[in-house]
Amino acid sequence: MRNLSAVLAASTMLTGIALSIGPAAAADIYPLDRATILAGSPFDFKVELDGTHAEGDIAVTVNGKPYAEVFGKPAAFVAEEKGDEDKVLGSALILRDLALAEPGSYSVEVKAGDETKSVTWEVYATGAVPKAKNVIFLIGDGLSVAHRTSARIMSRGMADGKANGRLAMDDLDHMAFIGTSSTHSIATDSANTASAYMTGHKSRVNALGVYADRTPDSLDDPRVETIAEALRRTTNKSIGIVSTAELEDATPAAVVSHTRKRGDKAEIVGMIHGVQPEVVLGGGSAYFLKSDVPGSKRKDDKDYVQLFRDAGYTLASTKAELEAAAGSNTGKLLGLFHTGNMDTWLDRNQLKKGTVDKFPDQPGLVDMTNAALAQLSKNPEGFFLMVEGASVDKMSHPMDWERAVLETIELDHAVAVAREFAAKNPDTLVVVTGDHTHGVSLIGTIDTEKPGDDMREKVGVYDDAGFPDYVDADGDGYPDSVDVKRPLAIFASNFPDYYETWGAKLDGPFVPAIQDGDGNYVANEAYKDVPGAVLRTGNLPRENDTAVHAVDDIVLQAAGPGAEAFKGYMEQSDVYKVLADTFALGTVQK
Repeated sequence: MRNLSAVLAASTMLTGIALSIGPAAAADIYPLDRATILAGSPFDFKVELDGTHAEGDIAVTVNGKPYAEVFGKPAAFVAEEKGDEDKVLGSALILRDLALAEPGSYSVEVKAGDETKSVTWEVYATGAVPKAKNVIFLIGDGLSVAHRTSARIMSRGMADGKANGRLAMDDLDHMAFIGTSSTHSIATDSANTASAYMTGHKSRVNALGVYADRTPDSLDDPRVETIAEALRRTTNKSIGIVSTAELEDATPAAVVSHTRKRGDKAEIVGMIHGVQPEVVLGGGSAYFLKSDVPGSKRKDDKDYVQLFRDAGYTLASTKAELEAAAGSNTGKLLGLFHTGNMDTWLDRNQLKKGTVDKFPDQPGLVDMTNAALAQLSKNPEGFFLMVEGASVDKMSHPMDWERAVLETIELDHAVAVAREFAAKNPDTLVVVTGDHTHGVSLIGTIDTEKPGDDMREKVGVYDDAGFPDYVDADGDGYPDSVDVKRPLAIFASNFPDYYETWGAKLDGPFVPAIQDGDGNYVANEAYKDVPGAVLRTGNLPRENDTAVHAVDDIVLQAAGPGAEAFKGYMEQSDVYKVLADTFALGTVQK
């Protein structure tokens, strides 16, 4: 972890200062306007100017006082900040590891020649006493309302207009709508959104734990503290990360990482090792292996498998090894079950497709959640556990709806595990949410036995929809088969050119579009001859090979101590404030 500076002296505070913009604006001030900052939490302060200026010509004030007086030290001055091909971008000031101890409103004003800009930050404190000992934060990547509705119907059934059962997430008793937009666009990705949850700061698409600045180096952007770092700084709690994706992927990486580019996966592994969460379970072993090991995607000789061993971790690479590791007393557990993203529930448990032949003994999300809780709960100080059902999103992009819905059901089974733990440990807050949504809707059913070859005419809407015919004879909460006569009719609002096949993809995950010779994505003709297949002309730019994220709000539900703070409409960065308050991470020392 970075060496964090001591909390600096408190400043005087003035409230109600309006945003002031002069004849020309400075490029940016980080943190951005309306940032919310946890008291005592380290962050990087940066001013980017459009022009080049002498250091003495740059005036920065905070609540009317010279900034160095308030911040405790001056920033480093960069006369000419360089971009690509050494292009001069302008002058800059950078102050790393700043922390503000005193809650309140901070108005930062910059003047340099005719460049003027100001921002206002809210520095907030938390209560002195933690509300919960443990937090289990479950994220369905891309989880949308249609996923939940489809999962409930597919797994529980419906009759006479009422569901025959409820999902575990349905009965979490506090709810909020969550806004997901990034600092530069209304649409966003998993990096920005998960990072907002895990830091309390919004940023740009692809960014993790930083404000995305203008320099080309993806690792030098202004940092903000992650929840893992805050827990290490202020508590003795354990930290856990569980995902069915690569552990370096956006959502799990957000718990610990600082990079402008979510694709810095080799570097992210180093960041995971830097924080050393007590439990790390998922895929992505390719970035842990040194470069000369078959399957490695590293370009250096760092052997992170050995480095984690040296740090005292018990390692597991299969479900059997994970079960055996449950009895380990090392206190640290690293599970690497796939070189890439783990296979979906449907492929692992029913079809044996995807890469199951290469990785035949992968644990599921429930297995990993149980193992994580068993290990983390050994700490009498408590823990924070992030659990991601990653392939809700990864199967929604290619519009592989049966796999996406089954991933939602698996996520809900993990929610049930969390709720069972919380029932036995009532000092546990359970939060279930998505990081962003998809443009997906459940509109009815498809009657595959209806006469005729036109599959479009077999889509049942309104009264013709009836009910689907999934069967769960063994009562495990999953349909015994998704290859049924009347499946759910689920469609995307956005898509590339592709062949709609009107049913489950039983030969392996769906690949709707492939590149042509010009680099554009066109319909994958591998599905052209599927009976009833229909070519759909896309509504996305031709550079997109799959459906994209939606801007719709997310539903968040929670139960346990602190859950009452989730209500109404909230920004994702507001969610972090609730987590920080629940753990009392911003206690002001008197």
